Amino acid sequence: MGSETPSFQHYANAQSDFKPPLIANDNAFLGDVFSSESLSPTAPISAGFYRLEPGPELVYTYTYDEMKIIVDGDFEISDETGKSVKAGKGDVFFFPKGSKVTFRTEKGGLGWYCGQRKSMCFSTFAFFG
Repeated sequence: MGSETPSFQHYANAQSDFKPPLIANDNAFLGDVFSSESLSPTAPISAGFYRLEPGPELVYTYTYDEMKIIVDGDFEISDETGKSVKAGKGDVFFFPKGSKVTFRTEKGGLGWYCGQRKSMCFSTFAFFG
């Protein structure tokens, strides 16, 4: 009768149990928990956790649109336009494709992101320091 309807995915305790890999410097960690790439290859979304520990800032140029919510800790987030925000738990951000964003933290922070992109090979990230 045609294709089956896909079921939803569930990742119990992901915020506490998922450990994103180190991606830059000695203090920046990011990992996709899920990507819809296999279900929707022409318009995938990928989501996961980003953690920054005290240390060097992380500068990232977005090649896709992304939403991020701060789930724990603190960040100072700024961009090339001069906009700067001290962010904490519950703050939500939209980073448009092409924006160059700098992330800093005093005590450490954890964010959940969802981006309009395929699952990423972490060796291809465009980080600057």
